[in-house]
Amino acid sequence: MTSSTLDYAKRLKAMAHLGLTYANNEYDRERYHELEQISLEMMQQVSGQPLAEISAYFNTKKEYITPKVDIRAVIFNDQKQLLLVREKADGKWSLPGGWADIGFSPKEIAVKEALEETGFNVKPVKLLAIFDKRCHPHPPQPDYVYKIFIQCEIINGEKTRAFDIMDVSFFDQNSIPGLSEDRVLPAQINLMFEYLADPQKEAMMD
Repeated sequence: MTSSTLDYAKRLKAMAHLGLTYANNEYDRERYHELEQISLEMMQQVSGQPLAEISAYFNTKKEYITPKVDIRAVIFNDQKQLLLVREKADGKWSLPGGWADIGFSPKEIAVKEALEETGFNVKPVKLLAIFDKRCHPHPPQPDYVYKIFIQCEIINGEKTRAFDIMDVSFFDQNSIPGLSEDRVLPAQINLMFEYLADPQKEAMMD
């Protein structure tokens, strides 16, 4: 087995963890426990370490706690309108995106989230901003979060919406609807239009 196998095992472990976190019935929990066990056995085969040691490492949560990463795709059309999605969680609008997943680069997450939430295939073209959520007036939340904004261009596709998305639409800067401010702020939307107006504008970073 190779290091790529270890990467797959880590992704399986992360999927199992998420499944166990959100599963709402015993059938699903049983399957996610099985998936977790498979991932640990794969790690054991790659590393040669005893399975008990690998299990203990994850179960005792020895890892250093780090910020979560929220990645947003910034997508304009030819009419200089910005693509937004309406979240079922609060009925408000946001840039397509979400939490980074293990096994995917930031650019890959932007592409993946854009396709899943909007139906458009996109290509990343520019990093616009990396923000520490603490430095901006988002509503309070328990997680410590870094936010990454990546400008993308549409390759093809057509508007569709995911299970957690109510609507998908393009908006002019002067007609932005009510925003899901846990996800994106009006000032951040205005900043994205600044990058559209000035392609040479440097990326921002907290």
